[in-house]
Amino acid sequence: MYTCRGLLALAFSTIAMVLSTAPVSAAPAAVRTVKADVSHTLGPHSDVPLKVVGAGRAAEGLRADWQGQLDTVQDEIGFKYLRMHGILNDEMAVYDEDKQGNPIYNFQYVDALYDALLEKKIRPFVELTFMPSKLADGTTTVFWWKGNTSLPKDYAKWAGLMRALMVHWKERYGEAEISKWYYEVWNEPDIRGFWPHPLEDYFKLYKTTSEAIRAECAKCRIGGPATAVPYASEQAFEKWIIENPAPIDFIALHAYGVEQGFLDEDGTAGTIIDPDPERVAGRMRHSRELMDAGPLRDKELHFTEWSSSYTPTDYMHDQYHQASFIMNVVKRATPHVDSLSYWTFTDIFEENGPRFTPFHGGFGMLNLQGIKKPSFHAFRFLKRLGDTDVESNDAASWVTKSKDGSVQALVWDYSPVVPPKGQTDQVFYKKEQPTTDKGNLALEITDMTNGTYRLDIYQIGYKQNDPYTAYVEMGSPNQLTRTQVSDLNAVSTGAPVFTGKVTIANGQFRREVPLRANDVYEFVLTPLE
Repeated sequence: MYTCRGLLALAFSTIAMVLSTAPVSAAPAAVRTVKADVSHTLGPHSDVPLKVVGAGRAAEGLRADWQGQLDTVQDEIGFKYLRMHGILNDEMAVYDEDKQGNPIYNFQYVDALYDALLEKKIRPFVELTFMPSKLADGTTTVFWWKGNTSLPKDYAKWAGLMRALMVHWKERYGEAEISKWYYEVWNEPDIRGFWPHPLEDYFKLYKTTSEAIRAECAKCRIGGPATAVPYASEQAFEKWIIENPAPIDFIALHAYGVEQGFLDEDGTAGTIIDPDPERVAGRMRHSRELMDAGPLRDKELHFTEWSSSYTPTDYMHDQYHQASFIMNVVKRATPHVDSLSYWTFTDIFEENGPRFTPFHGGFGMLNLQGIKKPSFHAFRFLKRLGDTDVESNDAASWVTKSKDGSVQALVWDYSPVVPPKGQTDQVFYKKEQPTTDKGNLALEITDMTNGTYRLDIYQIGYKQNDPYTAYVEMGSPNQLTRTQVSDLNAVSTGAPVFTGKVTIANGQFRREVPLRANDVYEFVLTPLE
């Protein structure tokens, strides 16, 4: 357990570690040198990494703790769009019928949710799921909260619901506003749990939905198929829509970083991280290449779900390794996509039912108590990057500069750790995972403006913004006291591990720090004159 004395000792030891350039042993430490010349720019910095983020389901968004966590995310990171399941679920009370079978619409819960999102300066990326039970031709459902996966019993009534939604949103928010949203038809129709029907039935649903939306909003952006399995289903959809024209503004797809599987409906799947650093980003790049080779080359490509694993029981989501995984994917994928929706911002997520422990391998950047995981800090690091990319010699780095003369450098080590034979992520990553030494990291930046700068160095890694390790050392309690929550928050503040003044002469900056496996560093140089 981290006591106050332990926290103080950790802070001082971390600062000493960052400032030290002397090796522990007599042999010189290997040095990885990242070099950048700020005069060699690559163009504007992309908004792709922070454009969209995911959440579980719409009804969860009506909870006070969920909205409080979204406030934290928006205050410290600031995404532009939020995507979630279940806006049409029965618990959102959108659709009913009278005794004669006439539709009755009710959008009050949706209004409460979307009003809250817009107040927090985040727009809906509308995923149109699931089927209201009164409109469904069957009773098949998915997850603890029973999203209905049936077909519409009447496609005209489904189209009527789509048009009624669009009319309502136009009246409430204005056509100019809702034209800035995205509208995604269904979720993973290539996975039987979400769509126990032939893919051709999805095509019919897509055409009906997209035409109904377009009839009420000429500029609204519509897309699909939000498929999970590369690459056959997305190619089948693209082939179909070319041969059967329907409104299409973007392709939506999903990608996860484990070796096999796509859906864990009851939380019992065993997953293993794929060590290939191209597992996720390579899938994204190839999907873009497939689009570019055909008539859809001018359409946007959005990955509306992605993470290391598709199950909310994979403890890598809680570990420090997740931060370097995020950096590896985001840097490699950004040139090829229009958005990357990390799944998800919060562990308030109930596909497998309410969770019984504060850390359980959940998708979120924040756990149930709002404790910031390493993944949260990874996106906070991305937020601090500047407005212009700068060329560097190292692929596992991202150097930027800002109009005010400040320079930012993200550098990371991505060393995926595969569980030993016979173990899954659910077993292996549940345990404390000490890191290994990888020598030193040197950052060299040239052609800077001479003068005095404030240097802030931030770090994510083992026992550095790493509340899960602290939780394990507490004994992994099933329930947390207020003091324990406070202690865990205290080891994951995101504060700099070093802050000080540096003088730049001859336009050159150099700083060396120790590097461990899966460390993520951010250096921020801010002019003081």
